[in-house]
Amino acid sequence: IRNEMDDVPFFDIQLPYELAINIFQYLDRKDLGRCAQVSKTWKVIAEDEVLWYRLCRQEGHLPESSISDYSCWKLIFQECRAKEHMLRTNWKNRKGAVSELEHVPDAVLCDVHSHDGVVIAGYTSGDVRVWDTRTWDYTAPFLDSEYEEDEPGMQPYVSFVRINSSLAVAAYEDGFLNIWDLRTGKYPIHRFEHDARIQALALSQEDATVATASAFDVVMLRPNDEGYWQIAAEFEVQKLVDYLEIVPDTGRYPVAVATAGDLVYLLKAEDSARTLHYVYGQPVTCLDVSANQAAFGVKSLGWVYEGNKILVYSLEAERCLSKLGNALGDFTCVNLRDSPPNLMVSGNMDRRVRIHDFRTDKIALSLSAHQLGVSAVQMDDWKIVSGGEEGLVSVWDYRMNQKLWEVHSRHPVRHLSFNSHSLITANVPYERVVRNTDLDFTAHRRHRGLIHAYEFAVDRLALQSTLPVCRSSADPTAGHGYALALAFPQDRS
Repeated sequence: IRNEMDDVPFFDIQLPYELAINIFQYLDRKDLGRCAQVSKTWKVIAEDEVLWYRLCRQEGHLPESSISDYSCWKLIFQECRAKEHMLRTNWKNRKGAVSELEHVPDAVLCDVHSHDGVVIAGYTSGDVRVWDTRTWDYTAPFLDSEYEEDEPGMQPYVSFVRINSSLAVAAYEDGFLNIWDLRTGKYPIHRFEHDARIQALALSQEDATVATASAFDVVMLRPNDEGYWQIAAEFEVQKLVDYLEIVPDTGRYPVAVATAGDLVYLLKAEDSARTLHYVYGQPVTCLDVSANQAAFGVKSLGWVYEGNKILVYSLEAERCLSKLGNALGDFTCVNLRDSPPNLMVSGNMDRRVRIHDFRTDKIALSLSAHQLGVSAVQMDDWKIVSGGEEGLVSVWDYRMNQKLWEVHSRHPVRHLSFNSHSLITANVPYERVVRNTDLDFTAHRRHRGLIHAYEFAVDRLALQSTLPVCRSSADPTAGHGYALALAFPQDRS
């Protein structure tokens, strides 16, 4: 008797099972479903664990799992797709919970950053605070500095904060830098001092590399093999640095890109500072990097006005790949790293959010978004979240060319970051507000700035959240017919 699991009928020939699996691996879920209806033998192949595990990995579901973790990968795949559909629906309908992260009393927000749902904030009081929004734990710890001569809350202003999965970093107005290990405690594991104010701060998303720019120096710090922090590289630049980013996935030798006025530098740890781009009198207005490219906005000035553009450079070849856009306004933000393949999103002072397509070097979509200019932007495979100088956060379905919803706060949106199920936004006051020491904070709480955490996974929220959640239909006069759930922790400040 022929063993159907060894020899598989393929039209007019018989194939070994392993070879049939190799053919089926090129099919998507719809084609596998059709093949499963051909015969019992084909159904067995089409539901093989290897095929559905591969499909899960292809679509980004459970990337850390191995094939032995579950017994039915087809069911897991279906559950993941159902969850993805629910999250997309919740995003579109603004269904979920939003919480205001509790503020430091009598202080103004200076800078905010987040990574994978963990948020760091720095204040005029010198305080640095961290929240883990993944667990809805809003009793955020303070990260202590080692100022012994000052009373708590009376340290220099925090200039910049950055965070990744293991480290938190804060730069202060007096040129000091603190680095904390999030896994070991609230006291700094390293402290570094510049002679002058720190102009820019960058932290690698992947590893323990920190870069700072102060005066005409850029310093890269990282721990050695024994775990002791040291200067991995030091560079001298000709002008004050405006923007600084660490290039991801460069291995042993860290690489950064810095912009200083009209100069763009490629900073490789084993090399001296190299000029990536320079056109006299055309300053750079924003910067982002991916593993092999850098994108930056360039302001066109002078007798021959060419329009403001975004230039995309190859970091390996050190040459310009694309000149994108041709706008009257300055490009204020660009997101290359988080954008889908072949696409990039940017924001401009001319109120518009643009999607650039590298395949055609053209603008795929242009949205009129923010009255006072765009200050922050991010996109994925179907939506854009943008923030404006007027304090508005807007969510767009760019395939439908439609605004889904928006929320407004008083101050400019200086940080936004989202994943499939959550969104972090931060409204940070202008520097002139931050430095107004005459402000009566008790009377003017609205001047302090705001951080909001949105959670769209309602099933997860119901299990984990201890916050009061009240559901109600939004006021139809507000312009949105969406069901909205709000969860605000009590502000104890």
